[in-house]
Amino acid sequence: MRALRALPTPMAFAGAGVLARAGVRRDRIRLGGWVVLTAGLVAATASSVTSLYADPADRRDYAATAGTNSAIGGPGAGTDTLGGITVHEIGTITLILAAVAAILLTVRHTRAEEQTGRAELVGAAATSRHARLAAALAVVGGTQLAIGALSAVSLIGFGLPAGGSLAFGLAVAGTGWVFAGVAAVTAQIFEHARTAAGVALAGFGVAFVLRAVGDVNGGTAVGRLSLLSPIGWAQRVRAYAGERWWVIGLLVVTGAVLAGVAVALSARRDVGAGVIQARPGRARATPRLSGPWALAWRLQRGGLIGWTAGVALVAAVLGASAHDIGTTAGNNENAADVITRLGGAGDLTDSFLSWVLRVAGMAAALFAVAAVLRVRSEETGLRAEPVLAAAVRRVRWAAGHLVVAATGTVSIIAVSGLVVGLVHGLRTDDLADQLPRMLAGSLAQIPAALAVAAVAVALVGLLPRLALGAWAFAAAAVLLGQVGAALGLDQWALDVSPFTHVPRLPGGALTTTPLVWLTAVAAALTAAGLAGLRRRDITG
Repeated sequence: MRALRALPTPMAFAGAGVLARAGVRRDRIRLGGWVVLTAGLVAATASSVTSLYADPADRRDYAATAGTNSAIGGPGAGTDTLGGITVHEIGTITLILAAVAAILLTVRHTRAEEQTGRAELVGAAATSRHARLAAALAVVGGTQLAIGALSAVSLIGFGLPAGGSLAFGLAVAGTGWVFAGVAAVTAQIFEHARTAAGVALAGFGVAFVLRAVGDVNGGTAVGRLSLLSPIGWAQRVRAYAGERWWVIGLLVVTGAVLAGVAVALSARRDVGAGVIQARPGRARATPRLSGPWALAWRLQRGGLIGWTAGVALVAAVLGASAHDIGTTAGNNENAADVITRLGGAGDLTDSFLSWVLRVAGMAAALFAVAAVLRVRSEETGLRAEPVLAAAVRRVRWAAGHLVVAATGTVSIIAVSGLVVGLVHGLRTDDLADQLPRMLAGSLAQIPAALAVAAVAVALVGLLPRLALGAWAFAAAAVLLGQVGAALGLDQWALDVSPFTHVPRLPGGALTTTPLVWLTAVAAALTAAGLAGLRRRDITG
């Protein structure tokens, strides 16, 4: 009876509907961006696959070699069909985007609200204890459902079977629900939003590694590791290959259980506190925190470490598969043509490696945008004013974050190049030659990544209310750089992305002119942004 009395009643969620509507209105652009980005990648891939693999012979060739790419594409069910090939090509990326979106949005609508003090104001109104958590899960869960639904509709629109399309869409949404539950739990345990998001993302990373290791070692005892991962569950829905609908139920139940755990933990802590109390800081700051540069590093080092580790992991997996790309795609003229167009080098393996290094450069650009936008979040969170009230100039304060963004970009790109060179060199028994080639190819991505970040600097300084538009430009740069060439878009559209102008290394010719121009554009935009920041109102 005591346990029954402890269960939350419907009144415990009073006001959740109003808060959910307010959350959707406030974050409508951010939520819509995640939906369009994820579903857009699915639609672009489906368009490419249906045109490249219209011949049954090409589909049979793809199915014969799909198992060599299980670390990225998963077990590869139904890869002799257009739907199966589409899922194998884009399924893992879609699941990653859905999970990351769920984690970031859930933490934003839960722990971040408490950290800024808005949750306390909301709690003073006629809302119940669990209304905020319920509203956050409703908003994020609805966003994931929209991603899955739009993905399914786009797949059906390209002529793929409705059953498999619906199963894939529900698997994507179910994965998002699971990791929204994970983030809801970490938001109750930890006191700071960045810690909660970081731990949830680390949990996602563990799930991804378990899935990858398990699929690579399929048929063995180690292969069962993928069964411990929600990502592995989603891939075993087997869209377009005899759908297993019950697996979707497993995802839904897991997400519901995690949400219940989050509700139970929420009832056992104070607003603003975490189940695990944060350690008290030092009574006096160390000399390492004596200036704005050190403060910027302290605020951003966790994100830099996480981004570097994540990109390095993906680079290692992709770099290890480069040695087999000739076998995987060499027998399929269409697939080889796509890889060549993506990479731009003459040799198929070099083209694939060039594409991998460009992906790492794009990831570094996304980190740089996030690091630059920290300037705006510090400003709107009213944390910049106490710093600027001291003997600190605006440009010097902002420059600390920009230096972290620039050095972090270089670090991520350099580490990814070293990792790709190491794993590919070991697989080809040519480490002495491959390591410097991959490092040079990766370093060529730096000017393009900095150019993307410089757009964010310009918006923060000149048009601060439109600063989040930097994410739209970054998404466009990534999408055009990733699928623009494969879709045969006009050159003027491809030129919007700075990564289009980067020399295709390894394998291509090194031309310094575009690198110089990209660097000059980045410097000019950065200077304009800092000049604007110096002249405008600090809360403008």
